[in-house]
Amino acid sequence: MMKHNLKLALALVLGSLGICTLAAPRILNKAAGLPELQAEHWYNIRAVGEGSAKVIEVFIYGEIGMWGVTSGDFIRDLKAQDDGVSQVLVRFDTIGGDLFDGIAMHNILRGLGERCTARIDGACFSAGSVAACGAHRVEMADNALFMIHNPWTWIAGDAGELRKMADMMDKAFEGIVASFQHRALSIDEAELKRLIEEETWMTATEAKAMGFVDEVLGEGQPMAANAALGKILNRYRNTPPEALKLLKAEADDDDPAPSDPPANDPPTEPDSAETAALAAQLAADCAAAGLSACVPALIKASGLKSAAEVKAQLDRAKAVRAVCLVAKLPDEAPGLIEAGLDADGARVKLFDKIASNSSALEIDNKQRLDDLPQNTVYQPPVPGDVYARRRTNASKGGKHA
Repeated sequence: MMKHNLKLALALVLGSLGICTLAAPRILNKAAGLPELQAEHWYNIRAVGEGSAKVIEVFIYGEIGMWGVTSGDFIRDLKAQDDGVSQVLVRFDTIGGDLFDGIAMHNILRGLGERCTARIDGACFSAGSVAACGAHRVEMADNALFMIHNPWTWIAGDAGELRKMADMMDKAFEGIVASFQHRALSIDEAELKRLIEEETWMTATEAKAMGFVDEVLGEGQPMAANAALGKILNRYRNTPPEALKLLKAEADDDDPAPSDPPANDPPTEPDSAETAALAAQLAADCAAAGLSACVPALIKASGLKSAAEVKAQLDRAKAVRAVCLVAKLPDEAPGLIEAGLDADGARVKLFDKIASNSSALEIDNKQRLDDLPQNTVYQPPVPGDVYARRRTNASKGGKHA
């Protein structure tokens, strides 16, 4: 009875906070911690243009779920505007929210087919990234940010209820994986799961390289002059310092600009904008290949001299990583790559490491006594001699064997 009263009191308190305890526990695909009310939420659906030029424009600027826009609100309002033929443009700037609301939005957008485009204007985190990837085409501003990670929730209950929730969380994780796989990703399932589990933040270029995004809006500008991209890279946890240095504006440089080289002579140093572009592309390619930790080493090895040199170093790194994966020593890859080894050199190093760490018995090639050849030819015993020795012992009062 006391347990029932406690549950009832808890339900009343949570109900006063707007949290329903009668439904299934909410699973949030967002960073750990209790969700905060996002007061500046803005959500709108409107039709723009007429006839063949008509576009249904949707703004999801805020949290997804009961603290912002629910999937029910979204579906109801979209149906009220959708005529079945017009293009649908859904614009995202969201920190995420309730996972299953995000999955429902994902499936609604996917059902619209080729006439649906998602456009990431700012943040597209967590459940927001799941929802956006349901669109046939995904566009992303070059200074926006994309984040994927594991589901998260809170629960109170006994051991059995906690185990059931853990099983549900595993199924929710598989739902996230399946949602992202509706897109033509350039990474395999194992790499996708690794990125989700590690909470991966991506710039627009990186998201495009992995297949989450089809087009980066604003691409083509010299990166050294792109202040917005510089700011977003400063917030990205895995951006190598070398790439950030290349994005610094040169307005404070007091040295006079060098004169243009003669028409027949190639420049001796690569253009800073071109160098920055090579660094950013290398970072994106390394992220797609699971080699983000190796970006500084590859920048140093290639010198960012040319696209061909950068590609050659990246191919070398991929080959070394493949050798390490076969040897089941993936953690050795960064060190071998930084050491400048190729695939063959990596094989030699890994063989030595495996041999030195082996717990197998040592091979002893010393000759044992039992293995020595017999000095005389073996002769089987003669039965008559055996019986003769027994008779002799018996006559002497001895015991025979």
